[in-house]
Amino acid sequence: MKHKGLSVLLCLFTALLVVTGSIALPIYFRPFYYWQIEPLDIPAATGYDRDTIKAAYDEVLDYLTLPGAEFGTGVFSHTAEGESHFADCKALFDLNATVLVLSLAMVLILSWLCRRGVFRLWYPRGLHVTFWAGCGVLTAFAAVGLLVARDFDRAFVVFHRLFFPGKENWVFDIHADAIINALPQEFFMHCAALILCSVVVMSITLLVCGLYRRKRT
Repeated sequence: MKHKGLSVLLCLFTALLVVTGSIALPIYFRPFYYWQIEPLDIPAATGYDRDTIKAAYDEVLDYLTLPGAEFGTGVFSHTAEGESHFADCKALFDLNATVLVLSLAMVLILSWLCRRGVFRLWYPRGLHVTFWAGCGVLTAFAAVGLLVARDFDRAFVVFHRLFFPGKENWVFDIHADAIINALPQEFFMHCAALILCSVVVMSITLLVCGLYRRKRT
């Protein structure tokens, strides 16, 4: 028997898996930052060598991604306001990690139940749910990518006002919160590009898989 509810859930969790997995890439793949230290001329901007910058970044990322890690910025100075912003970021990172793990678990469980014959997938317009998941994510991120490409500075501000409503602690003083000199805006632009590329690749993969499953059915 076809089950529309479970099919919609599988589609939703597949889409969430693509989004959260793509966001996790620049967070957990630390070499992505290491590779940019010299090209972005961060040693000249901070006055510190590569190893010192790398150690400071690792300390910040440990706090943002590891349970129980204390906040620190290496040799770079930071204020209470700056630390509070990183605490806000940590909450978002934890949320993304939670949704990522939950989505992966649900996709695996629902796929296993379907293979075991507990329920049959619903094929809207004869297309597999992976097609619709890829289509939805690709459409949404195409719109976001267009806005970011047109004016990254504006998109950067809108992003912070959207995810940190009513707060201004994300506006750093480059002297008091010197860690921000090791995290130039170009780095965040590259992170956004990596996320968008990952979304596009995974979404197209889902579209192709969905079309393939349509032919099989």
